[in-house]
Amino acid sequence: MDERTWRRYVSAYHDAHPGITERLLGLAEASPYAWLAEPLRAVPGPVLDLACGSAPTRAELADADWVGVDLSAGELAEAARRGRGPLVRAGADALPFGTATAGAVCAAMCLPVLTPLPRVLSEVRRVLRPGGVLAALVPSGSGLSPRGLLGWARVMGALRTVRQPWPNPQARDGLAGVLREAGFTVRSDERRVYDLPMETPAAVSLLVEGLYLPDVPPERTESAGRALAAWARPGRRLALPLRRVVAVPAGP
Repeated sequence: MDERTWRRYVSAYHDAHPGITERLLGLAEASPYAWLAEPLRAVPGPVLDLACGSAPTRAELADADWVGVDLSAGELAEAARRGRGPLVRAGADALPFGTATAGAVCAAMCLPVLTPLPRVLSEVRRVLRPGGVLAALVPSGSGLSPRGLLGWARVMGALRTVRQPWPNPQARDGLAGVLREAGFTVRSDERRVYDLPMETPAAVSLLVEGLYLPDVPPERTESAGRALAAWARPGRRLALPLRRVVAVPAGP
């Protein structure tokens, strides 16, 4: 899928499903957003929340000088409905902020899908002050147990697809290397595995709805949801590995 088509797909997807990522990660018994926010709590602001969606990190950084940025009108409307702000509508590749004006950038689950990624990371470097911190949370492709692998194989098998077609798959487990190439010094690169309860058909439906599947027709998605509903039961868990990378702009 070319970049223009992907951007249209992502824009339409998030306008139609505002808050979807927050709702999906909200199934986890511990908050991935709290983990993402940890290295930013003591950082002087402002904190720029990149591609903020419904702005779930706002509550985790309640005392921060925070601003959320997203291109999706639907996501920003959902964030505003939840009382989270201030908010700015803009693309991550053309941030409407001055050079060296941000103390931190928060990037929750967005770097594998933002395009063009080199320009996005260049903008992040530009707006960060010297010593400013980037904290990024991304899906990981590693860390699954055999049971976790079987669970995901069942989900993707029901959808009759192999993977989600992220435009930047290198910005998952390889994110630390991507950031170094973009002029950052990586301070930490950690992985945690979160369990998503799949105990009800509604939870399974949310999981399927929350995947990026531009090449899967709606009727196949609906069929997979019905098939997977029978898989849901009390105690069922689906492992979700996530990676948190914390970095700062490298010196001149």
